[in-house]
Parts: sequence; C-alpha cells; structure tokens
Amino acid sequence: MDPNNPNPGYAREADVLVDTWETVSFVELHQPVLHLIPAGPCSILDIGAGSGRDAGHLAAMGHHVVAVEPVDELRTAAMTRHPSPRIAWIDDGLPELATLSRNETFDLVMLTAVWMHLDPQQRPPAMARLASLLRTGGLIIMSLRHGPMPAGRRMFDVGVEETLTLAGAQQLRAVFRMRAASMQPANRRAGVTWTRLALIKSNSPVSSVP
Repeated sequence: MDPNNPNPGYAREADVLVDTWETVSFVELHQPVLHLIPAGPCSILDIGAGSGRDAGHLAAMGHHVVAVEPVDELRTAAMTRHPSPRIAWIDDGLPELATLSRNETFDLVMLTAVWMHLDPQQRPPAMARLASLLRTGGLIIMSLRHGPMPAGRRMFDVGVEETLTLAGAQQLRAVFRMRAASMQPANRRAGVTWTRLALIKSNSPVSSVP
C-alpha cells in the first residue's frame, strides 16, 4: 500500500469505521491469540492501527507501541481516542515502511485486517520487510480476510498457503493457524471469514509450513 495514496474508502468513512471497530474490544477480537502476546513490557509494531483500539490496549498493558496508520483521518481519530505516552504514531504503510529505521526491530508485529490491501506483487517485499523488523524469536500475528470485497476499498484475495510460503522464505514459521467467521455482523452476513496466523522468526531455514 502506498502511504502517499491511502485507501480513499477508509478516508471517506473514517468516522463510521472508527465507531464500528471500537464496538469490538481488543480481548474479544484477539481472544484466540492472547496467550501469544507477551505479558511483560516489550516493543510492539502495530501496522494498520486503524482506530487505535489495539495500540491503546497494548500500551495500557505496559508495552511500547509504534502504531502505523497511513490514513490521516483514522490516525487523527485514533490519537484522540487513545492518547498514551507509550504510543508513537507514524504515517506509513506496507510494503516499504520507509519511515522506520532499517535497524529497528520489535518483539511483536501486529497486522490486523491489513494483508488483503496488498496486491500479489507487493506481498513478497512486504513479507521480507516484516521479517527484517522482527527480532529472532519474535512473533508476527496477522489476519487474512476471505470473502466478498466491499465497494470503494482496495482489497485483494489472499490465500493462506501463499502467505505461509512467503513467510517460510523469510525464516518465519507458523505456530498458530485458525479460521473463523467475522465478528462484525454485516461481514458475517456477507460470508466473510478470517484466518489468524502467528509466525515466529527462526534462526534456521524453514523447510515446510503447516
């Protein structure tokens, strides 16, 4: 996603989207992977931070969060709703994440409802960039969207196996995989489902993925 050309659908509907996203709590949304999120303070990168719900919750847990959101309207609303000295807000996006230092690394990278905005050509460099931002033994927790695409938003079909293959090429190994219906009623009625993946950065090449 080009950070200089944010998804116009999200910008136009920012107020409604923020209110909708905030109806689902961090704990509700991430219940399946809560056991993978460090309890003690660590460094977390939240890409596509949206309303700031996740960044706010993680900061309240004591973590230092770098929250990346390329849509000005969403980022402004998020900063107002979830003010915290533990959150650093950045206007940027995948695949480059050029604002972040090439030497900066994190214990946990969160990508909630982000990957479907990248086209097939953007995904390999995006996965490589994610791997470069992760410390050895660190985790990426991401969600993959399946189902009809809403009008006015830049989205693409994403496959689980394709994603795992890209991850394996970057020494990222899947330690969690689960598919479930959307928690948003309108998406659930439309048949939207999500696959949740957790990928760990390994020291050795990943020969296969589950």
